[in-house]
Amino acid sequence: MRISDVLRSKSSALVTLSPDATVRDLVDLLAEHNIGAVIVGDDANPVAGIVSERDVVRGLVSGTTILESLVADIMTTTVKTAAPSDSVDDLMRIMTEHRIRHVPVVVDGQLKGIVSIGDVVKSRIGELEFERDQLESYVHTQ
Repeated sequence: MRISDVLRSKSSALVTLSPDATVRDLVDLLAEHNIGAVIVGDDANPVAGIVSERDVVRGLVSGTTILESLVADIMTTTVKTAAPSDSVDDLMRIMTEHRIRHVPVVVDGQLKGIVSIGDVVKSRIGELEFERDQLESYVHTQ
């Protein structure tokens, strides 16, 4: 299965945030859309970074003043990306090796989607259910 297959099963809406937004804005956005991470970017650099709930929690260790900081101060700037033609198996490997839960999908420098670990698990379960159904069908016709 390819990442493009996973993206087809998701909403095409992308939630992004400017690097000069505050962490408070980020928290509001995460809650509003019930998501765990946001791609940070602007017209000049659509994938300047990624910021997640984990980043916020790590910042809260120093106190709530982090909420007035800029997203650019806490975001990850070295972002692992994927292409729609990449395999889900390869993406699982990247997520596991780098301990990341969200990977932006990029085509020609433009953000086309984001795949979460939940999306990957859902696609894998779908594949396993299909295989099980095929095997059951085969066994019952013999």
